[in-house]
Amino acid sequence: MPAPEFPGLVNVRDLGGYPTRDGGVTRRHSLVRADDLWQLTPEGLEALAGYGIRTVLDLRWPEEAARNPNPVPRSLPQLRFLHISLLTHTEDEWRLRSRDVAKELWKCTVLERVRQELRQVLAAIAGAAPEGLLFHCVAGKDRTGLIAALLLALADVEPAAIASDYAQSGPNLRATYLARYADADPERILEALRCPEQGAYNMLKFLEDAGGIRAYLRDIGLTDAQVAALRARLR
Repeated sequence: MPAPEFPGLVNVRDLGGYPTRDGGVTRRHSLVRADDLWQLTPEGLEALAGYGIRTVLDLRWPEEAARNPNPVPRSLPQLRFLHISLLTHTEDEWRLRSRDVAKELWKCTVLERVRQELRQVLAAIAGAAPEGLLFHCVAGKDRTGLIAALLLALADVEPAAIASDYAQSGPNLRATYLARYADADPERILEALRCPEQGAYNMLKFLEDAGGIRAYLRDIGLTDAQVAALRARLR
């Protein structure tokens, strides 16, 4: 399925068109995942609005947002803009919570340790206008990838498609990040960009062990109505 073209972004895709377990596909123009919107060109901002996006959700830490302010509030004031830091309040706090976590287990660590912030993010998506919603972090691979994987799982998307969506960020980002950090060790850059499919499969197993994704979402504080609204974004 071709990705939306928002000039300036390199890791963006619509969560529509993914195969579901019952033989259907997820709905397009409802949920879009992306990398950092500060990279958008004027043409990219125009394309974003033209795609039907009406809500933008920024998952970055406050210090990240301060370094590279989101252009949406100033350039597209007709859109609703939300900023909810997914991984605790500060980057330092998250480093303490997630020290020495393997990439393959990163998603499970978030599900275990960031329940309040995760509930806030998902509740915001559930309560957003029915038109298109875009969510993003910096590279658009880990925080954004976790939210995408949860929403796809709730829509009963095939596990292989969920894993493939997560893994796609690495190839999408490779050329841009190798050029952006040309003075760094390229092997370190490539490892930082790696999004192993096993991480998505481990997340799905975590949810299964929790009684299923609906049980997990209720356990972190979402109502049945919110869970239904999240599922309806893609079905």
